[in-house]
Amino acid sequence: MSLTERAWENLFDRYNILQEIERSGFYEIEARTIKTEREPRLMAKFDHYNNLPRLFKDNNLSILPISRSSYVIGQFDVYERVNYNQNLRPIQVAFPQDITTIDPSNLYSESSALHCAFVTGMMEDVIGEQAFQTISGRMSSREFDFNIRTRSGNERLMNIRNSQVEIDGGYESQSQFMIVEAKNETVEDFLVRQLYYPYRLWQAKTDKQVKPVFFTYSNDIFSFFVYEFADPMNYNSLRLIEQKDYIIAHEDIALEDVLGLLDTTQVIPEPAIPFPQADSFTRVVDLLGLLVENDLSSDQITSNYDFDERQTAYYTSAGMYLGLIERYYVTGSRIAQYRLTHLGREIMRRTTKDKFLALASLILSHEPFRQAMIEYLQAGAPPERARIVEIMRGCNLYNVNSDSTYTRRASTVLGWLNWILDLPETY
Repeated sequence: MSLTERAWENLFDRYNILQEIERSGFYEIEARTIKTEREPRLMAKFDHYNNLPRLFKDNNLSILPISRSSYVIGQFDVYERVNYNQNLRPIQVAFPQDITTIDPSNLYSESSALHCAFVTGMMEDVIGEQAFQTISGRMSSREFDFNIRTRSGNERLMNIRNSQVEIDGGYESQSQFMIVEAKNETVEDFLVRQLYYPYRLWQAKTDKQVKPVFFTYSNDIFSFFVYEFADPMNYNSLRLIEQKDYIIAHEDIALEDVLGLLDTTQVIPEPAIPFPQADSFTRVVDLLGLLVENDLSSDQITSNYDFDERQTAYYTSAGMYLGLIERYYVTGSRIAQYRLTHLGREIMRRTTKDKFLALASLILSHEPFRQAMIEYLQAGAPPERARIVEIMRGCNLYNVNSDSTYTRRASTVLGWLNWILDLPETY
């Protein structure tokens, strides 16, 4: 159990919060009350549904700030699902040759990805006009009311009084003001508040159209989800207008490049590390990107990014299996930290084509993936799960014993092979 989970359990028990919510539909809690257990900024930052403590998930609860010093807990519908259009091929944009202070091969922080998106013209293409970056950072929300949907389908009126708002990027054109909330990973959902509170603030401060945009930078792709609030008074009226994807112009990955890896990659012995159970290799790459910026503990990965505790364990282990991530302990601490190995750091600094082909080569250096890929290409279709299990059984995998474990791990083999074969279509 994380420190945040334990702290919330203590608060719920001490103040009978579940009973109060059952009686009145919500519970207001002061920041100073939360601080008796842990810092409020750590206790109330749940950017994704995955980040919520188990106590909140089990009772369909969420938390919103209503002022600088108070929060409200209730069965509110606060998250929006993100569905990436897999058929959308990214638009290639040129990186300006006279820009030397941004490295397009090192965009692993949200701010650097946003700066790159601006100097390459992506922001202006999304907004449709010449634009200038005018704001970012923290500010006060002022006062406003809104309706929010509860999990039971009812609506509740909320009053916000000078809550803190943080905007990753604000871009103004002749007729529009675009607010951008950024994440440097592929996500399953996001907290609508991060767009709605700034939207309401700036809708009252400018007569220009306020355009809310959710942005992700993942696997070298810049994705913009352009929304509108159909009813400005309704938190849940968010509607997707369009998705636009971009990528910095690069040498294309051809199918021949991928097929050539089978001839040039040497097979290595299986490591004494559990065989991966991490079906999305896109998310493995995301985790590598997060570790470019900082070494992270399991709790930091789970608390700050769109991973739950089990996914954090699986995906860090997958990176270790490939020799890209290592675990270590700071002297005097019992908390494990994760960092990129020298190989991981070197690969993540490469250009798009070299980086992804190097990662694909690492995957195919393991016999189960290599054999399954050969059969995939020969048949023109993925091997049956039972056949993948048969291949895995013959590869002396570390600590994989039960039939159910083999079957679950087979999903990872299929997921990673599909990622490799999709490279020419995506890049």
